[in-house]
Amino acid sequence: MHFMKKTALSSFILIAITALSSCNGYDKMLKSTDYDAKFNAAVKYYNEERYSRARQLFENLTLYYRGNEHSEDIAWYYGQCLKEGGFYYTAAYQFQTFTKRFPYSSRVEEAAFLSAYCKFLDSPEHSLDQSTTKEAITEFEQFTERYPQSAHIPEANSYLDQLREKLMLKDYEIAIGYYNTEAYRAAVVALNSFINNYPDSKRREDAMYYIIKSGFEYAINSREDKMKERLQQVVNDFDKFATTFKNSKYMTDCQNIYTRCKAELARIENESKQ
Repeated sequence: MHFMKKTALSSFILIAITALSSCNGYDKMLKSTDYDAKFNAAVKYYNEERYSRARQLFENLTLYYRGNEHSEDIAWYYGQCLKEGGFYYTAAYQFQTFTKRFPYSSRVEEAAFLSAYCKFLDSPEHSLDQSTTKEAITEFEQFTERYPQSAHIPEANSYLDQLREKLMLKDYEIAIGYYNTEAYRAAVVALNSFINNYPDSKRREDAMYYIIKSGFEYAINSREDKMKERLQQVVNDFDKFATTFKNSKYMTDCQNIYTRCKAELARIENESKQ
């Protein structure tokens, strides 16, 4: 037992010494002015998937090798290290810069794809700001136009669908938010805009339903001189809905709204004749 404990302690000390030695060697390499050795070490770390160390060395090399023989490799590996380390937006910038600095490189198509892909990875959930999502969409669209025969086209189209769905969901929830907070006029405008922007959306039926509900609430609470026009718009919206979604789960509710609109319109018409 004593021998086993002594052996375990010796192993621990050996590992610690090895790790310390490795760390010291890495620190020395970071400070080294032997740039060829530093480049080789960075590539070695990269191939070993030790991306954090490789990234710091490649970052250190970027200024020294600008325009030199290793500059393209450094730019490429640096972008890959950023991506693997989860620095997606910075990686996207690095790959985008790569396409501009090395337009004739054999890697330029891959770099263009990775720039868009890293922004896809950086795109937040739909409830947050979607600036990065829009940037990713733009880059994927540009990629598919520039490289229509690329092997990445199926991937790019799939990512585009996911990104557009995210924007669509955000816009829909904003529009429904107006309805839920009783901002009915804003809800009607936002929902109509949603339908125009996303005509094939699976939420089209829901959007049209809430246009009718929002429109009716907006109309019925309007001034008397505005009510007729707005009620008639709800009737028109119902006609579109009934034609498009004959078997909708919302049909009974929409028909009730339609009936109330017609009754109010009849009342207004009768009062105008008196």
